[in-house]
Amino acid sequence: MTTRQPKKRMGAKDIAAALRKRIDNGDYEHQLPPTRLLVEEFETSPETLRQAVGILRAEGRVTSQQGKGVFVRRVEPIEFPMHRFERGSRRDDVENGIDDWKAAILELGRVPSQDTPKVSVERASADIAAELGVAPGSFVVARRRTRRVDGEPFQLADSWFPTEVAFNTPLMDEEDVTLPGGILANIKDRQYAQKRWVDKVRAWTLTADQAVRLGLPTGSTVPVLQHVRVGYNAAGMAVRCMVTIAPGDLNTLVYESIED
Repeated sequence: MTTRQPKKRMGAKDIAAALRKRIDNGDYEHQLPPTRLLVEEFETSPETLRQAVGILRAEGRVTSQQGKGVFVRRVEPIEFPMHRFERGSRRDDVENGIDDWKAAILELGRVPSQDTPKVSVERASADIAAELGVAPGSFVVARRRTRRVDGEPFQLADSWFPTEVAFNTPLMDEEDVTLPGGILANIKDRQYAQKRWVDKVRAWTLTADQAVRLGLPTGSTVPVLQHVRVGYNAAGMAVRCMVTIAPGDLNTLVYESIED
């Protein structure tokens, strides 16, 4: 006589995999079924289901609204042309408040916006100090921005400047400033205008603060790109270090080269 083995109960990872497949297949276009129904279907506990949904939330696939349910997060990614960004003939439109970044997003047929910048004077971390060529702990000016596409946070763009560059300039203003050629090309007799750039791209793990700014849960497992651009003036001085944090599921950074 054969003894019938009890059915193995699915764990949170198994349930998350099943829900992920349904989302990818389009079975859930807008919202997951109520918790009660999913608990019954998977023959699991509410706690295990919450853990499964937590996995999907960390991946950036769903969002939860208290009392309303779990919603599928569908955001169309962009291919951002880094080889054109801030280079050559910039696309700044001062009258309409469109800087070169916003112009690039508009060219993709999307709607750009930017949260009000946060400006602070702070001591440079070892990494920022090294990029700017100043002593660690030196005071620098930080200008932090969250950039949105179609209303969704797509990138964090935080810049650091030596105090001699930023003090008594629009870089200290907590407002969205647009000037032809960028702010650095319009201050202090153009002595800090950028003439050369160095770009560095690496994989990155979100900090808790960065996750919150991007609307993602702390501990998010969304793959992230970190793009560092250091700008130098004609004298070879590092005048700006901009660090862009770009979730990999939303951003492809494109570089195109043309043979001379």
